[in-house]
Amino acid sequence: MISKAEIKEIRSLSQKKFRDSLGLFVVEGEKLVNEALQSDFEVVKVFRISDIGEEMMSRITLLSSPSPALAVVRIPKAPGLPGIKSIIENPNVSLALDSVRDPGNMGTIIRIADWFGIEAIFASEDSVDIYNPKVVQATMGAIFRKKVIYCDLCTILRSYREAGKPVYGTFLEGKDINSIKLSGDGIIVMGSESNGISDKVAEHVSRKLFIPPYPAGSNTSESLNVAVATAITCAAFRR
Repeated sequence: MISKAEIKEIRSLSQKKFRDSLGLFVVEGEKLVNEALQSDFEVVKVFRISDIGEEMMSRITLLSSPSPALAVVRIPKAPGLPGIKSIIENPNVSLALDSVRDPGNMGTIIRIADWFGIEAIFASEDSVDIYNPKVVQATMGAIFRKKVIYCDLCTILRSYREAGKPVYGTFLEGKDINSIKLSGDGIIVMGSESNGISDKVAEHVSRKLFIPPYPAGSNTSESLNVAVATAITCAAFRR
C-alpha cells in the first residue's frame, strides 16, 4: 500500500515549486522507468501497476491514464562554474534555448540533441522546466543522457565568445545554412516559439544563419516550429 502522504507528495510533483523544494521528479512508463534505472540518476522509488494495482496507480499518475510503471527520481545537482567552463572548452557544439516554453518542443529538442550527439543545452531561466511531466515524456529517455543547464544566456554566450568560440543563431536575415562552412564547436542559439531570439541575446550572436525554404523565394509558411528548426540546424552541423 501507498500512504496518503506518499500519494500527496507524488501528486505535488506535477508543480515546479514542489519539484524544486523536494528535489524530485516523476517518470512514467516502462521504457522511461528502465532508462532511469540504467542511468546515473538516483531512482528513489519505483511503483508498478502489477504490484499496487490500477486503482492505486491512477491515484499517483500525473498523466491522463495510469502507466505500467512510475518512478520518483532525484533531480541531479547543476554543474558549477568548473563544469560549465569544461563544456565551453569542449570541442563540441552546444545548444542555447532562448525562452522555449512549450513542453513538447523542449522535450523534442532534448531528444534531438541526444540523436545528434550534442552533450549540453543551456536554457534561459524563463524556459519551461525540463522536469515538467510533459517534457519528461517527450524526451523519450534522452533527459537521462543530456546536461540541461538553466542560466543567464547572455553571460554564457559572452563566455563562448571570450573563449574564441563561434555563437550561431537562426535569423530570417542570416546566411543560408547550406552554403557556408560550419564549425564543429561553439554554441547554437534557438529562439522562442513566438518571438524568436530576443534582442538582448541576439547582441551576442557572431554568426547568423538562415534555413531557406524550397524553392528559394517561394511564398511559404512564416516560420518553422523551433524543434523542427533545431533538428534541421543540428543536421547541417553534423553534415
